[in-house]
Formats: sequence, C-alpha cells, structure tokens
Amino acid sequence: MMSKLLHVSASPRGPRSESLAIADTFLSAFRDTDPAVPVSTFDLWDGSLPAFGPDAVAAKMAVFAGEEPTGDGWAAATDTFRRFDDADLYLFSVPMWNHGVPYILKQFIDVISQPGLVFGFDPAAGYTGLLTGKRAAVIYTSAVYGPSLPPSFGTDFQAPYFTGWLRWAGVTDISEIHFRPNLVTADAATARAAAHADAREVAKRMIVR
Repeated sequence: MMSKLLHVSASPRGPRSESLAIADTFLSAFRDTDPAVPVSTFDLWDGSLPAFGPDAVAAKMAVFAGEEPTGDGWAAATDTFRRFDDADLYLFSVPMWNHGVPYILKQFIDVISQPGLVFGFDPAAGYTGLLTGKRAAVIYTSAVYGPSLPPSFGTDFQAPYFTGWLRWAGVTDISEIHFRPNLVTADAATARAAAHADAREVAKRMIVR
C-alpha cells in the first residue's frame, strides 16, 4: 500500500504563522524527496471539524457498555477519524497557546479518540493504542516559552500533552521539531533557520525509513 501524508494544521494565522512556515519547508522537502507520495492537509480551522457534544458522548459511553453507538454525532466523529486514519504519515503544526495546545486541536483529539478507533480498552489491562505502524512529525512553536527560560516565561504543557497523546494512541515513531521561543530571544533568526533545517532533515528521513 502506498504511503500517504496528512498535514494537520492547528494554527489559524496563515502566512504569519511560524509553525506553518516550518511546515511548508517540511512539505517542500518531502515532495522533493518523493513526489509520488500523496500529501493532503486537514486545516482544523476550516469549519469541517465536528463538535463532540452530548449525543456523541452518549454514543461513546454506549461503546464502553458493549452497546451499539448511534446518532449523527457518532457518525461525524467516525467520518473524521476515517479521514485521519487514511494516512500513515503525519505532520502536525502545533503552536503553543496559554502553555498548552490550541483548543481546536484538543477538539480534534476529543472527536477522534474513540474506543475501537484510536484505542482499545480492557478493564484489567487498561488502554491499548490502535494507531500502530504510523509515523509522525510534530512542529512545536511558542512565542514566549523556551526550555532554558525561567518559569515566569511559562510552562510546557504543549509537547508533553500532544506527544503523550500520540504515544497513547499507538504512534511511537515521532520526530519533534522545535522553535521555542520565537519572540523573547536575542537571535530568533538563527533558531528559525535551525528549525527549518531540522524540518528538511526530518522530512527526508520520513520518506526513506
């Protein structure tokens, strides 16, 4: 089966987005390395991401109870998962919002993280991630937070949360690309160039592995 790459964008800032600029560099290198691999984008801000409301939650709990899930909310969640699961290679562009991830990415996670789709569950053994055999690259950016800065510049609830979700879902082959911070730094240009160079290398490795 031919590989497919899906770029999941969590930034609404378009051409002003640092994470999307790095994603563009990644995608350019990826296409140059193997133009035959199909590439598509899921812009989480394009209005196609469904809500996960009361009827969908009821359907999810029905699955846990061994019952058949029903309703439009469950159907929409399943359709969104199928769109995601159709790819085996992923690129995520994830800016930091208030020390964590944008709410639209959390919505995406809540929509697709369903029993029998993203995870299995056993009362004795616990969770099992079902997204096995997939690979992911994640671009993490932040304006103020940086790993070498004191706590007054923020705390990283971004990468631990999202990378942790990928691993919980069964994706263990994960490459991280960081540009943090991109505002409160004396030399943003050097760090930016390094992040773009890292993106090119990760893209090439993703094709050949």
